[in-house]
Amino acid sequence: MAIKVTPSGQACGATVTGVDLTAPLSDSSVADIRAAWLDHHVLSFPDQKLTDDDLERFTLYFGSFGNDPFIAPIPGREHIIAVQRDADESAPLFAENWHTDWSFQEHPPAGTCLYGITIPPSGGDTLFADQHAALDAMPDELRQRLEGRYAVHSARNAYAPEGMYGEKDEARSMDIRPSEDAKKIRLHPIIREHPETGRPGIFGTVGYIAGIDGMEPAEALPLLMELHTWQTQDRFIYRHRWEPDMLVMWDNRSVLHKATGGYDGHDRLLHRTTIAAYRQSA
Repeated sequence: MAIKVTPSGQACGATVTGVDLTAPLSDSSVADIRAAWLDHHVLSFPDQKLTDDDLERFTLYFGSFGNDPFIAPIPGREHIIAVQRDADESAPLFAENWHTDWSFQEHPPAGTCLYGITIPPSGGDTLFADQHAALDAMPDELRQRLEGRYAVHSARNAYAPEGMYGEKDEARSMDIRPSEDAKKIRLHPIIREHPETGRPGIFGTVGYIAGIDGMEPAEALPLLMELHTWQTQDRFIYRHRWEPDMLVMWDNRSVLHKATGGYDGHDRLLHRTTIAAYRQSA
């Protein structure tokens, strides 16, 4: 059966069928999936009963493993983390603010793979915001204020000891390890070209963006909030509804994402890997 790609009909996203991810993939299948991924930014693969070995093998078709800081891997694995919430958990929802994964790294991951193991009967959707579409529609006046600017990315608000997931964060099922390393900063262009397609887009948003290089905080914060309001409009968003045994991969260079709740009283468990930054060969 040939691979079939069905667009979501929303701002981005597509469903991929006609492929068995429990078996090794041919070079042509990997090429087809990569092309669809670059085109639609978010791909879902339903009805895939994957083991952790399958998840790791699939990830490595698209690059080496990314580095996942501040969250311990599951026992017996180096590159898989559990995105988990117990039915009776009272801690704030994990990853409920818009972000792109690990944008505070020098080389943020190209992509993320997330596999649904225990999925509640309702709630727990993941939202994705297409940052190419957001830039394409951006008013010239706002774009001119952002062009050439570098954002200051940092994990301090989330993973520093005093951060959201820091030392005062209790009764959480995920194994989060806050650290002083979260206070380090990296600069990335706010508007940049996708390293594989060359298409310009917005990279990052407030949360992991702590400021704008060369701008006073009093000037930078209103601009960042204006950008956030623009880039997360409903017209740029794809709402993904999860099913058990579903793998989703997304392009961190093209979309923002955030978790949603609505499943209190139910366990939720997904396994996650990241795909390291794309490096063009010499």
